[in-house]
Amino acid sequence: MTRAFTLLAAALLAAPAVADDTFKLTGENTTLKFVGKKTDGKHEGGFKTITGTATCGMDPMSLTIECVIDCDSLHSDDAKLTGHLKGPDFFNVKVNPKATFKSTKVVKDGDKLTITGDLTLLGKTKPVTMTCFCAHKDGTLTLKGSFAIDRTQWGMTYGEGKINNMVELTLAVACKK
Repeated sequence: MTRAFTLLAAALLAAPAVADDTFKLTGENTTLKFVGKKTDGKHEGGFKTITGTATCGMDPMSLTIECVIDCDSLHSDDAKLTGHLKGPDFFNVKVNPKATFKSTKVVKDGDKLTITGDLTLLGKTKPVTMTCFCAHKDGTLTLKGSFAIDRTQWGMTYGEGKINNMVELTLAVACKK
């Protein structure tokens, strides 16, 4: 029994340590931008305030993301539009001030990752999937990805037929531990 314990202890000490790094997501190191298109053009914008964490080991497949998006921090390329987007026709920030994202699955796809997670917006939770580049080295996590959502799945039906239902989103993270 003592010999077995000694061998087990030696094996555990010889095994490489698996360290997960937890990175704080903030509006300073994380950007979430959107492009909404309509029949006569497009509008761009994003969210200034994002909080949360990304945890990643040396294997990118271990990546987990949880974040909260302050919907009142929404901005666009037109001040009048920003006000409309914050109102009841779209984000209704007085009733639903926050949106959340929590990753549920990560799959390696060549040199990229496919991240699936639950997006809660306007009180409704729906799955979304994004493809992104991920690098984790020397205490830095870099993520760059894009995805599209159908805004009507969350109840944003204003302007259907004039405003595209699909909204393109891009995520960029550059965090140091």
